[in-house]
Amino acid sequence: MLLLHRLRAPNKGLVSPIGGKLDMTTGESPAQCAQREIREEAGIAVPIERLHLGGLISEAGFEGTGHWLLFYYRVLGAVEVQAGPMDEGELVWHRPEELESLALPESDRRVIWPLVKRGEPTKAGAGGSGALPGFFAVHIDCTGEEMTWVVEQEEPARG
Repeated sequence: MLLLHRLRAPNKGLVSPIGGKLDMTTGESPAQCAQREIREEAGIAVPIERLHLGGLISEAGFEGTGHWLLFYYRVLGAVEVQAGPMDEGELVWHRPEELESLALPESDRRVIWPLVKRGEPTKAGAGGSGALPGFFAVHIDCTGEEMTWVVEQEEPARG
């Protein structure tokens, strides 16, 4: 997995996937935004057909200042990206089993990555069978003393 070791807010000092904000002035779609952010941050062009919407994450009270709506996309198939420094930090390739040892945002560690993992195709199903990862929708509430969340929808991998 290609992850960004962040040098800037949000999540400064932590590790997260590539991401960014929708360009609302152009009416950019979430998939177009994912495609653009991958191009800007990883330097590769990925066709929209290879982007799989794997999750919708709403976060109330993110860092105590605002509310976020995130679209989690996964690139289907292999890509070649040179790891290294970029404007927002350093891109580093990690094996999925390394996630536990990385400095992750609490919501990523406790909620988002476990949902992503549960939606992964099985090894038997992923071997060239065209299996697609699953989908989830989750609402995370960071407004109280303790973070809480509700999984509003969860679909298994298909194929």
